[in-house]
Amino acid sequence: MRRVITAGDIPAAGELRVPLDAIVTPSARDTAAARGVRIVELPEDQISAVAAPDKTIALGADHGGFRLKEILKGVLEAMGFEVRDVGVYEEKPADYPDLALKVAELVAAGTAARGVVIDGAGIGSSMAANKVPGIRAALCYDKASARNSREHNDSNVLTLGARLLTEGQAEEVLRTWIATPFAGGRHQARVQKIMDIEQRYKKGLS
Repeated sequence: MRRVITAGDIPAAGELRVPLDAIVTPSARDTAAARGVRIVELPEDQISAVAAPDKTIALGADHGGFRLKEILKGVLEAMGFEVRDVGVYEEKPADYPDLALKVAELVAAGTAARGVVIDGAGIGSSMAANKVPGIRAALCYDKASARNSREHNDSNVLTLGARLLTEGQAEEVLRTWIATPFAGGRHQARVQKIMDIEQRYKKGLS
């Protein structure tokens, strides 16, 4: 029996893998287009099971970060991660807050363990991602900042500036950030204070 894909099957971001003979309803395609979700048709035996969240990295970039995103996507996959690529999928003008939001929402929802967002400087994406409750996005520019953001701040989203780093430097930052665990201890209380500030202002807006 052919699988029918409806609007309810479309995720909030990223891509949806469906069998080649699947029936995708018009409303499903409209919903996918509105959310920026790419529908990928594959043979049944090539559709892998959903990866565990702790092995999933959400990845996004605007047009300024597109080329670097494609390079780092391969790096992450070679490290054994399932990459949820939320776009962009071509070097066409796009607004970095839209991509940062998609990545941040996947991380905040627990669908991905961490996220990476790339734009020209990385600053705007960090600002946008940090507006999402539960996100601690860090703009990192070398190994020291990447290590500190993980050890001290338990950052769960990394932002990178494609115009400020070479490909080699960006990969070095990414690998350091991925490999560095949160130190906990005295840093846990400080991270909790960050979360407390977030909760205080959430209550004020409700």
